[in-house]
Amino acid sequence: MEYTKASNVVPSTMKAWVYEEYGSPTNVLKLKSDVPVPEIEDDQVLIKVEAASLNPIDYKRMLGFLKATDSSPPTIPGYDVAGKVVKVGKDVKKFNVGDEVYGDINEKAIELPKSSGSLAEYTAVEEKLLALKPEKLSFVEAASIPLAIETAHEGLERAGFAPGQSILVLGGAGGVGTFVIQLAKHVFGASKIAATSSTTKLELLKSLGADLALDYTKENVEDLPEKFDVVFDTVGQCEIAIKAVQEGGKVASIIGNVTPPAFIFILTSTGSVLEKLKPYLEDGRVKPVIDPKSPFPFPQTVEAFSYLQTNRATGKVVIHPIP
Repeated sequence: MEYTKASNVVPSTMKAWVYEEYGSPTNVLKLKSDVPVPEIEDDQVLIKVEAASLNPIDYKRMLGFLKATDSSPPTIPGYDVAGKVVKVGKDVKKFNVGDEVYGDINEKAIELPKSSGSLAEYTAVEEKLLALKPEKLSFVEAASIPLAIETAHEGLERAGFAPGQSILVLGGAGGVGTFVIQLAKHVFGASKIAATSSTTKLELLKSLGADLALDYTKENVEDLPEKFDVVFDTVGQCEIAIKAVQEGGKVASIIGNVTPPAFIFILTSTGSVLEKLKPYLEDGRVKPVIDPKSPFPFPQTVEAFSYLQTNRATGKVVIHPIP
């Protein structure tokens, strides 16, 4: 049964991707058509999912890397969502039925993430994790943004990145890296931005605002004569990052083992960051970067995960339409 605003009918079951045990997506992820639609809490809205994007944490969680703090399977994966509000809890103030919203549905990325994620027809999300979708963005574009842009923003803030400072982004063409470059330039006021990628993605880095696009297959960034105020490591190259940072500078990392002055952080999701950045997304100063193979249709979610796991994606991998 299809939801319509006029009838305000939400079905009792839905299609969703589910895994009941840990393992690789190709082995454990199954499409089911009779999954109960989640109930909402008083502070939540129910979203009819229009698009969802995949993040490395989705498959790392599926592989069991977060087992110690995970909510136990069966699990519907998916952190990022864009869709329409079809039901609101009694304490919800910001949103109404029919609103187009987006967000990262897990406030704490690795502490008891929801067992009912965004790779489904419907998902229940706390009001504080969501923002109204910028009107000029499609659902596909909006779904690609939340976790990556919030991670980029939090890392820059934690590093104390300030106007007039220089930054090096390791992995500048990935989901987080593409936003670090743009936020550093347009929101934080960087004086100089360098970023690394493979040969074919150097022009993308420049188009996003990098002053120096470095081919990591041919150049060693630790050998550059200049050092940077901040290095943002999205790829787990702490040793290289530490050699490229100025004395007294900071290295923000989201993956791997780190030693000082590097620090690692885990995102805390909040809709307020999306609201703060909305003007930049509306006027196009900050743009989502979506991999050319995207969007993958809902039935091809396993193939989308396999592609993401190659680490060759440019920007974000998105699932749309659902279903």
